[in-house]
Amino acid sequence: MTFSGGSTNIATLLRFGAVYSPFVAAGQWWRLFTAMFIHIGIEHLLFNMVTLYFIGTQIEMIFGAKRYLGIYLLSGLGGNLVTFAFDPNSISAGASTAIFGLFGAYLMLIESYRDNPVIQFLARQFLIFIVINVVFTFFGNAVYGHLGGLGYGFLASYLITPRNLDSIPRTKRVVSLIAMVLISIMLWKIGMY
Repeated sequence: MTFSGGSTNIATLLRFGAVYSPFVAAGQWWRLFTAMFIHIGIEHLLFNMVTLYFIGTQIEMIFGAKRYLGIYLLSGLGGNLVTFAFDPNSISAGASTAIFGLFGAYLMLIESYRDNPVIQFLARQFLIFIVINVVFTFFGNAVYGHLGGLGYGFLASYLITPRNLDSIPRTKRVVSLIAMVLISIMLWKIGMY
């Protein structure tokens, strides 16, 4: 991207797959996926890499690599879908939607494993960091994507349960799946209008 006009250049971002609602509505749905892997400037990339390293390492340890990847991708897609639906004039890119999904996974762990001191310790280590990031989201320009990623990560974590821990009750898993499907359909319909 740097050699093709710069990663902060709007035309370059669009060429490489950033979310822009009119393009998604016109059939370029793949942007909801590709936008997770491109960033707006080197600072954006570095900040997300550092955050992903610290947050992601813990989530991967708890959930396992494949489940971690599932949460990451569902959160990123979900956050970008929320952006598509509610922020039609923005050009959005970055891993932040997926990273906020990992924050949502921590919130699910705090809620679901109250009796597990190890999980509570690990999850609460990052609770202040999560709260600070959510608060700062309201002062930025990616509110919809961040909050969407957070919500999708929370729901996806019920669906994709941690390995080697007591399983999440089946009803919570089913409700999470139904909620994710219905919310996604609703968001798609909103974005298409």
